[in-house]
Amino acid sequence: MTVKSFLSLNGRWAMLLSGLLWAALLTRFLSMLFPFALSLSKGSARTGLRQAQPERWSVTLGAGLMMLFALQAQAQAQASLPLVDLGAGMYRIEAELASTPQSRQTGLMHRPTMPAGRGMLFVFDQAARHCMWMKNTYIPLSVAFIDDEGRIVNIADMQPLTEDSHCAGAPVRYALEMNRGWFAERGLGEGDVVRGVAGLQPAR
Repeated sequence: MTVKSFLSLNGRWAMLLSGLLWAALLTRFLSMLFPFALSLSKGSARTGLRQAQPERWSVTLGAGLMMLFALQAQAQAQASLPLVDLGAGMYRIEAELASTPQSRQTGLMHRPTMPAGRGMLFVFDQAARHCMWMKNTYIPLSVAFIDDEGRIVNIADMQPLTEDSHCAGAPVRYALEMNRGWFAERGLGEGDVVRGVAGLQPAR
């Protein structure tokens, strides 16, 4: 088992979105500031308008900054996720390790794509009939529920942006999300073993 830090795809997307958001905010700020300054220089009698302009762009700027900070916080949290090497049959899986309450709650939300052969392994505090959903998740996924020995209990296909519950058929400690159809396309199913899972513990 090899564990290493990496800059996730979601982190790169979030940084790109942050740059675009800064540019949009600056453009918005300038577009509101220039008419306001021009009205002052002409000595316009529309004092109500002059007072409303700075209030409007300040509210816009504040909301934009809040969105930016949220994106940056999420990118930093996901960029720190480690990778773990797993195997199933003859296939290698490079999985992000979601072993904290925050990383398990966020999962693969808000990501546009996931590379082939990449997945996310959820490590729970205890074995139970855990359930997954697809709120704010844009990637079609298949989830394999895995017991303490690394054996697949059942697999569920999940539709993007739905809130249906997909649950383990028996108590499990692990769940592995892959691009939808990954397991079926490789002939993997109930009873098959995912190597490298057994013994992994949630972060403390």
